[in-house]
Amino acid sequence: MQNKGLIWTFIVLLSLACLYQLSFTWVASGVESDAKEMANGDPKAEERYLDSMSAVEVYPVFGFTYAEAKKNELNLGLDLKGGMNVTLEVSVEDVVKALADNSKDEKFAEVIARAKELKRESDEDYVTLFERAWNEKAPNTKMTSIFYTLENKDRIERSATNEEVIAFIGEEAKSAFDRSFEVLRTRVNLFGVAQPNIQKLDASDRILVELPGVKDKDRVRQLLQGTAKLEFWETFENQEVYPVLAEANDKVRSLLLGDKAEDVSVVDSTVADSSVIAEANEVIEEAAIAADSTTEELVGSEVDDESLTDLIAEGESADSLGQGQLSAEEFAKENPLFAVLTPAIFQNEQGSYSPGDGPVVGFARISDTSKVNEYFRMEGVQALFPSKLRLLWTAKAYDEAGQVLQLIAIKVNNRDGKAPLEGDVITDAFQDFSPMGGRPEITMKMDAVGAKEWKAITKSNVGSSIAIVLDNYVYSFPNVNQEISGGVSSIEGDFSIDEAKLIANILKAGKLPAPARIVEEAIVGPSLGQEAISSGLSSFLIALVIVLLYMIFYYGKAGIASDIALLANLFFVLGVLASTNIALTLPGIAGIVLTIGMSVDANVLIYERIREELASGKGARLAIEDGYKNAYSSILDANVTTLLTGAILWFFGTGPVEGFAKTLVIGIFTSLFSAIFITRLIFAWRLDNKKEISVSTPWTKGAFQNLALKFVDSRKKFYIVSGILILVGVGSFVTKGLSYGIDFTGGRTYLVRFDQEVNTADVRKSLDNAFVTADGVNLSSEVKTFGNADQVKITTSYMIDSDAATADEEVEVKLAEGLSQMGLDYEIMSSQKVGPTIADDIKSSSVWAILFSLIIIFLYIVFRFRKWQYGLGAIVAIFHDVLIVLSIFSIFYGILPFSLEIDQAFIAAILTVVGYSINDTVVVFDRIREYLNLHKKSPMNETINNALNSTLSRTINTSLSTIFVLLMIFIFGGEVIRGFAFALLVGVIVGTYSSLCVATPIVVDLANRSENKLKK
Repeated sequence: MQNKGLIWTFIVLLSLACLYQLSFTWVASGVESDAKEMANGDPKAEERYLDSMSAVEVYPVFGFTYAEAKKNELNLGLDLKGGMNVTLEVSVEDVVKALADNSKDEKFAEVIARAKELKRESDEDYVTLFERAWNEKAPNTKMTSIFYTLENKDRIERSATNEEVIAFIGEEAKSAFDRSFEVLRTRVNLFGVAQPNIQKLDASDRILVELPGVKDKDRVRQLLQGTAKLEFWETFENQEVYPVLAEANDKVRSLLLGDKAEDVSVVDSTVADSSVIAEANEVIEEAAIAADSTTEELVGSEVDDESLTDLIAEGESADSLGQGQLSAEEFAKENPLFAVLTPAIFQNEQGSYSPGDGPVVGFARISDTSKVNEYFRMEGVQALFPSKLRLLWTAKAYDEAGQVLQLIAIKVNNRDGKAPLEGDVITDAFQDFSPMGGRPEITMKMDAVGAKEWKAITKSNVGSSIAIVLDNYVYSFPNVNQEISGGVSSIEGDFSIDEAKLIANILKAGKLPAPARIVEEAIVGPSLGQEAISSGLSSFLIALVIVLLYMIFYYGKAGIASDIALLANLFFVLGVLASTNIALTLPGIAGIVLTIGMSVDANVLIYERIREELASGKGARLAIEDGYKNAYSSILDANVTTLLTGAILWFFGTGPVEGFAKTLVIGIFTSLFSAIFITRLIFAWRLDNKKEISVSTPWTKGAFQNLALKFVDSRKKFYIVSGILILVGVGSFVTKGLSYGIDFTGGRTYLVRFDQEVNTADVRKSLDNAFVTADGVNLSSEVKTFGNADQVKITTSYMIDSDAATADEEVEVKLAEGLSQMGLDYEIMSSQKVGPTIADDIKSSSVWAILFSLIIIFLYIVFRFRKWQYGLGAIVAIFHDVLIVLSIFSIFYGILPFSLEIDQAFIAAILTVVGYSINDTVVVFDRIREYLNLHKKSPMNETINNALNSTLSRTINTSLSTIFVLLMIFIFGGEVIRGFAFALLVGVIVGTYSSLCVATPIVVDLANRSENKLKK
């Protein structure tokens, strides 16, 4: 074997890289195990411990903190650890209305209404649909009559054509979408969950948000769907506020100690203030984790106590506490507020302390902000603060480590409590560079009304700061150097270019509001996630053991080599997943487990070739060399076709489909490398050390040899069997149809577990009385047993078309009302919402995915085999397999005791069946091509029969190993994935049958027909 050193080097480097990436998971899990042990069942204590470890170095040698290890660990999907997955659709319709200055023109209203209708039927972007609607409803009307406004006159000419106006609308819509994305990303990053994910969905007005581990779904909906609120506020100076904070600190201590307050010795205020700062300056260097915030009356942001708890500062020096020599615990008892909020007080050259300049009144670790807010809300503490004072946290961390926030003192001068200036006056904002020094800054432009108000505000605040606030977070608080007239301002600060662009986008967010509406939502409870991990892991381990044992049973010592390669393959797959931060989902586990079954295919192909070479009398070394060489063509073709299917799944799929595709694609690459190179190295090592190599055992030696099955001669029988199955399926389609999930119909589903077995009819009756439309119509819900009799899946279309922001909450209230009539305790394990437009998009993308995969596969086979008959035979076999799987699902839904719904996971299964079927078919075709080239003078039918019989051992072994794997998923993988596994199981069996009994006979018949035509 050539280049052994290079291959060994690559394997070692790849192994080290995977080990390094997976080590973060091991380190983070170790800390979490310590937390569980320490907490002894108390979740709050567990969270406090983990928060305390956030900034502690827990990774020896490399020095990573727990927070950093957690960020780099293997990312689990929402279905495995619980959380919320939301797809938001940005309302470009509102952007268009705003560009038209909310015109009341009747024609414009008709165009908007028509565009809305088209949007329900199409997944094209809104601006394209708006143009189409305009051409239908107002074909002879110039768009400038609506869109040439006072604010737009600098952007479009009065004489602009409709095409130019549409281009302008498209630019503004994209800009508004980007701004909405930036606002949502900021909100998500401040939400306080580990490994949040937000991304734009290609070619749509939609944004995907994933929040693992989130619990308060109502707050998530409110936060994500709220329109950005941009405000400009005047500020207090720190020295004006600090005395109030000192009083608040004393008041909090008094309230916490209650009757014992009188007995507490109070440290001299001067000393206390000094100790606070000395202590805090050390703490600021310590870390905190990202926070999640909501608005309060006094404190503009509040961190979720459920997800963020107080950090325990390490190594806080008692010596820094001054005369009192107080310990950290004693200091916190004496100064509860200042223990978590560091006042903005600094030491001067004379050694004394005084409040700093500007509106910053304090600093807090992000995890401590919830405690600060709690203290400020205490009865008696609020009364100490002036009515004009409002405190807001900054959106951006103050320190480089991103762990400390500043608290800003906002001045409320208006009686109605509103900001003196809001974002609707902004006409433009962009990142620029200052003339002096070329540092990044933001240029902001206002309309006439805003310019007038801005002039007045800046005039009265020269030397003070103006706070720029979005969603009650302070993004910047620049100092006013002089009165600003004309409405054009430059905001300077210590900005990077990216930060300046972000703030510019935020400033523009107030100009064209583009509210986002949730059109798809999936929520998985933590208990269901834990069950999914357990069941997925069980099926994974059982399937792995069965495949490992089977390979040893059939191939002996060569089987041990393939097992080593298989384990290495799994290690590489997990390492790549960890390094790319691709989430491992339940379908992803299925993809890995299926990779186990399919990855043995390459080894089976190689070993069967080696057995043939040994049977022909070649020595071990030459047989191994020729066996690998002769197997490469089949391995390449089989894996390329499966890879093409996986790539199409990845491109078209979302959610579970995409998760499955990612692991499948990664698994194909790693399994190819492991099966070919690692086993070859093991064989080379054994040969070099003169050790015996066997590719069979006493039980399997000679298996499948000397077979003479008449596949080609029996093709009419196969046609009849397949035809009967398909006809029965078509009859079932016509009379019974398919059980479509909400992915294709739209609606809401809830997986509910009761404390005892329930009757689905009783649950349905209770819900029918709750789900009543405004017209008084009782909407019937679909209730099915899901797994055990104490668990049901509820599907309803109630309020699915509602655009109200509170629609989801209203449906859940009605659901609770209906379920409460059962008089039983219950838990909502998971829920899913799919809007009608999303359902339509899923349908179209699924159809395109299947059609596109068939076209690509056909073209590849024609390219590789140089005959269209092979391509057509493979495509017919694929259609055959898909039709039979659909037929089985139609015939048996409602009969078999598990879900047979047609949903996104089913589409993933169908495309996997396509990939597997074509994999098997290509291997068969490859052997037929080889035999036809070797035996050109033999009758074609006889040659093809011999080719099929020679490849039968590979076909059976690969199919059996894959079926073993899928059977384990089906039995042990849990109810959520059982229908998915069943579709794959049926598909693999049918795919194996079709490659031998359908695809090949069709190629024979097509070839015979072509020859007959040529003879004529």
